[in-house]
Amino acid sequence: MNIHPTAVVHPKAVLADDVEVGAYSVVGEHVRIGAGTRVLSHVCIDGWTDIGERCELHPFVSVGGLSGIHQFVRIGAYAMVGGCCALGQDLPPFMRAAGGYRARMYGLNSIGLRRHGFSSERIAALKKSYEVLFRSGHRVAEAVKLARENFSASPDVMQVAAFMEGTKRGICRSVGKDQEGEEE
Repeated sequence: MNIHPTAVVHPKAVLADDVEVGAYSVVGEHVRIGAGTRVLSHVCIDGWTDIGERCELHPFVSVGGLSGIHQFVRIGAYAMVGGCCALGQDLPPFMRAAGGYRARMYGLNSIGLRRHGFSSERIAALKKSYEVLFRSGHRVAEAVKLARENFSASPDVMQVAAFMEGTKRGICRSVGKDQEGEEE
């Protein structure tokens, strides 16, 4: 195990021998993390959560309790996984997912981004790109191409696009606009 000295890992958490836990991350009670998983810096994982083998949780990810994350899943920076759900596909940066047996994407993690000091302009660009990437009806490759063309001035959108291009498990599906329930 490679646990950064500033990370906090509860004594009842079970981590495989080759798990990496980055700086300032918090791993709660009754968390199980599978072999080869990388938990990067500033990640918070709440109790009673199982994370499969060879997953990757990018900086500032938050995972709610009673969650399951399938092997090989990547969760992008500043994303939030709600409690009591199962995530079987990659969750792009800045997004939030929830929803029981098969977690779905519920839009942008707006509150988390504001709390981390993101400007309203950065958040607005991400919200607009969400419509292109996940609601336009295009296939992933075409949606990513459109986002790169229309939001080339936004490093955040470029980060989402690069993450989506690198997926091997597929991207978590988005719920319909009428189901999203925008957070404020």
